[in-house]
Amino acid sequence: MARADVDLSIEAMEELPLRGVRRRETEVTRQYQATELLPNTKAPLHDLLRKQPAVLGSLQVISGLLSVGIGILFMVTQDIGYSLFSLFRVSQMTGILFIIAGLISNMLFKYAELLLISLTVNCGCLLVSVVAASLIIADLTAWKPDDEYLRMELLGLCILALESCLSAILCVWFVKEKRKFTP
Repeated sequence: MARADVDLSIEAMEELPLRGVRRRETEVTRQYQATELLPNTKAPLHDLLRKQPAVLGSLQVISGLLSVGIGILFMVTQDIGYSLFSLFRVSQMTGILFIIAGLISNMLFKYAELLLISLTVNCGCLLVSVVAASLIIADLTAWKPDDEYLRMELLGLCILALESCLSAILCVWFVKEKRKFTP
């Protein structure tokens, strides 16, 4: 590894080449002083990224994984025609969609041009979650206190509500940020 011994100080003493003058009077101090202020430029999506959309995106990914896990549990333990929840694979479909939305929201830090795509995916998540919630609610109308599968569907509905809230918050933030850039 190379090493250099270079003085990086801003202040420097310099001797003037004058003859017959004392040494102390010949030293001149030079200092760096800024003469103009540079404009304070903000990075793209600066205000949005201060709100930490990646945190909500990470929560979307985690809740999507939980939703997929519940769907796999239903797929293994239930007959496919038992409920609308298992027939349409509601949990797997919404879980995968929210995982994708969360990953795209996390990538906004590096790729600001993904804002419109992330907004579109999160709006699509909201639409799909409305359809999924209505299917789950249709199943829950046949509630029997001893049916454990319906309790799991209720858990799936709660996870879906969490995922929908996260997407709604992200959609609001993305719309506000998009309005700043469109004339």
